[in-house]
Amino acid sequence: MASDVPKNDPARLAARRTASGSKGRLLLVDDDASVRESLGHALRSEDYEVILAADGQDAINKFLKGYIDLVLLDLSVPVKGGWDVFERITALNPLLPIIIITARSEQYELAATAGASALMEKPFSLPQLLGTITKLLNEPVAQRLHRIASHQPILLAAGS
Repeated sequence: MASDVPKNDPARLAARRTASGSKGRLLLVDDDASVRESLGHALRSEDYEVILAADGQDAINKFLKGYIDLVLLDLSVPVKGGWDVFERITALNPLLPIIIITARSEQYELAATAGASALMEKPFSLPQLLGTITKLLNEPVAQRLHRIASHQPILLAAGS
């Protein structure tokens, strides 16, 4: 039965992306307007549909309004902090890929324990980020479950 297929099933996501003409629908959450706009522009130029959120509450509201394939989440967002947003989204959709964005490398251990898909340290390499997004969006469900259970997020080190 189709309703038994997880919303994050790569085959279902691929069919939806093909129908929409985009590579995926991303929620980008960052309190820095210049980062939001420049990264949003770069992702759109790669054929991603990008929804922008400036704070944690805005992110949750936008997540609840529409289907999201992947979240890029800065931990230092105001109103509701990044970890609050992470917990809320993973409670609603535990298989959704979430890339944690932080300037603090010590967040890696916490991100791994929490089940983040990847941790991206600022400043980051756009080609490496794009490769990670592609990998996560196409990751088979069984592999995603294993990665989450083993607490091994992808680490995108600063300047790599």
